[in-house]
Amino acid sequence: MTATTDTQEMPGANVPGGGYEPTDRTVPSRSRERARYDRETVHSILDQAYVCHLGFVRDGAPVVLPTLYGRVGETLYVHGSTGSRPLLAAGQADPGLPVCLTVTHVDGLVLARSAFHHSINYRSVIVHGTAYEVTDEDERRMALDALVDHVVPGRSADSRPANAKELAATAVIRLDLNEVSAKLRTGGPHDEPEDMGLPYWSGVVPVAPVHGAPVPADDLAPGIAVPDYLTAL
Repeated sequence: MTATTDTQEMPGANVPGGGYEPTDRTVPSRSRERARYDRETVHSILDQAYVCHLGFVRDGAPVVLPTLYGRVGETLYVHGSTGSRPLLAAGQADPGLPVCLTVTHVDGLVLARSAFHHSINYRSVIVHGTAYEVTDEDERRMALDALVDHVVPGRSADSRPANAKELAATAVIRLDLNEVSAKLRTGGPHDEPEDMGLPYWSGVVPVAPVHGAPVPADDLAPGIAVPDYLTAL
């Protein structure tokens, strides 16, 4: 399957007031009509995902790491061990660490009559920029709370905050949302006219994440109920 073989058209990309300005790196080379640069779309895609992929160059070779993140306004925060190579590189005051961060949702499997026109429905965001280590303690604590609340809203206030030892072992990097684009595909398959009569099923299989019922830890103290914010998931 590939997400780039169909020719579906969507409304042209635009930049409403306050949107992200397109650049050479954020304008897709294919299916440009799927690109979006408005903050509402970008923020929605970022806020609904759990994992991002952080790409950078190490020793002359590309590296991509899956990791958790959190958004606070126009800033993304990523955390890791203080011994992590990308976080060490981002700790350099100048020039920081050039990165590319991506987030993708798969919303449907698009099955066409021909193998060539199979695709997926998706929402994605790509962020280019320079990541810097967060050294201010108040900002670090705020960023770590944002990371926890990004996964489960309300959880940071219902758990023990990091102590001094844990903070010393944790690094946080900041990536500002300046050079950003979103890209989306929706709708059904696009078969060739001559394939319409073929005896193959054609359509979309929706894909969506599901949260199961919370499973308590084996050593959870009796009487501690499932918090409302988990029930809300």
